[in-house]
Amino acid sequence: MLLLLLHRAVAPGLRQACRLKSTHSRLCIQACSTNDSSQHQCPSLAFSTENSSTRGWRVMGTLLGLGAVLAYHDHRCRAAQKSPHIYTREEVKSHSSPETRIWVTLGSEVFDVTDFVDLHPGGPSKLMLAAGGPLEPFWALYAVHSQSHVREILAQYKIGELSPEDKLPPTLKTSDPYANDPVRHPALKVNSQRPFNAEPPPELLTETYITPNPIFFTRNHLPVPNLDPDTYRLHIVGPPGRKPLSLSLDDLHQFPKHEITVTLQCAGNRRSEMSQLKEVRGLEWRTGAISTARWAGARLCDVLAKAGHQLRATEAHVCFEGLDSDPTGTAYGASIPLARAMDPEAEVLLAYEMNGQPLPRDHGFPVRVVVPGVVGARHVKWLGKVSVEPEESHSHWQRRDYKGFCPSVDWDSVDFDSSPSIQELPVQSAITEPKEGEMVEAGEVTVKGYAWSGGGRAVIRVDVSLDGGLTWQVAELDREEQRPRKAWAWRLWQLQAPVPPGKKELNIVCKAVDDSYNVQPDTVGPIWNLRGVLSNAWHRVHVRVAS
Repeated sequence: MLLLLLHRAVAPGLRQACRLKSTHSRLCIQACSTNDSSQHQCPSLAFSTENSSTRGWRVMGTLLGLGAVLAYHDHRCRAAQKSPHIYTREEVKSHSSPETRIWVTLGSEVFDVTDFVDLHPGGPSKLMLAAGGPLEPFWALYAVHSQSHVREILAQYKIGELSPEDKLPPTLKTSDPYANDPVRHPALKVNSQRPFNAEPPPELLTETYITPNPIFFTRNHLPVPNLDPDTYRLHIVGPPGRKPLSLSLDDLHQFPKHEITVTLQCAGNRRSEMSQLKEVRGLEWRTGAISTARWAGARLCDVLAKAGHQLRATEAHVCFEGLDSDPTGTAYGASIPLARAMDPEAEVLLAYEMNGQPLPRDHGFPVRVVVPGVVGARHVKWLGKVSVEPEESHSHWQRRDYKGFCPSVDWDSVDFDSSPSIQELPVQSAITEPKEGEMVEAGEVTVKGYAWSGGGRAVIRVDVSLDGGLTWQVAELDREEQRPRKAWAWRLWQLQAPVPPGKKELNIVCKAVDDSYNVQPDTVGPIWNLRGVLSNAWHRVHVRVAS
């Protein structure tokens, strides 16, 4: 019986060997074709020193392995010669749910991605947007899809080709949602091209108190819209019984013009330091996802009052919707509490000027929201709609992003509904000079940087250490004085200190203290979170000392 089973397993391979009529050396090449070595080694069929029983088992084992290799080789050859299955777009369209299987196309190829949907790094919902149709409009949004390893992953799910008569529509072949993005300053350190996200180099960041428009950090979630200021309209939804407002840019200019200096900081600023400890999801921002500008526009409270809104006894939120959107028409959105929006002292703006000029396109032209003291994610750009709702915005970026969690929470256990949306940011500071790894002269070192705290809390002190935190010196705070409870902008600081004699390197550290005596934590570990937001541990820079 055993011999019969072995015969059935080996016979197909042996028949293939006979058809090849190979010599011993050619047979060896077939059997060892997967060996990377240039000296192919054949399994020997001679066992002169063994007894007949052992020799028989060894021969049968060798034949079994040889037959399996040859059978696999034959299978691969037949598969390679087989013509791909041809599908029409209508057939692909009918496969758009787990019940019918999920098919997509890329170029002329058809893929069944049903088993990959739950593994998609961007989440199942993003991939499902393309179910039954082409991937191109969605892939174009993120440059990572053009990387070779992504194409290799997709290739595993290929099931056929599109019918030659059913070609991709020209608009999908050539459409590039980022083709009309503005030109950017070459000094910016780019974190992603599509969508565009970049920060100024640290050596330029604190050269001036006001950040020049061309190097102001850029945080985009979607392609930059190209809006006509003459036809632009801002829609303000009124309370029940009141008509909505439709405001042109000229209409906004009729409201009293208000100007304030405000620092904007991304929730992910300094995320790269968290990712050094443990992997996080998000752009690898260094210390430059923060900038300061002089903003001008109409106060939001004035515009809301014009539309008929007033403070409410119950909780309410002002929801903002941008005119930037993905291929499905989903726009970027966010919200802030109505109490902040209606408070004249909070100075929330519908801004149309940045540093005395019309807003640049990357920064929200023609109108954006500026919410002093609040995380950058709520400063919605290219503003198209404002409404007052009983709940905060249902936007993904309000409900499913920009929230902090316990260090032990991972992507399998995270519950976004359990954590509030980030609004005011914690106290922050960073060193911009010298740079990591730089060589400094012996004698005296100059350390520069910035400090800021959310919620209008003023920075009252910056402490600097040259020895990793063993001893401290107080830095000098530069530039503008800050108003109590309305300290919307950063403080630049510097320290000139002697280099301790004999030191070959310095471990420079800074930490800021605000007027509520909040201070930065000393290490990243206790504040690490899976999204890498709210990174405000002591900032550290290691430099060498010239001998």
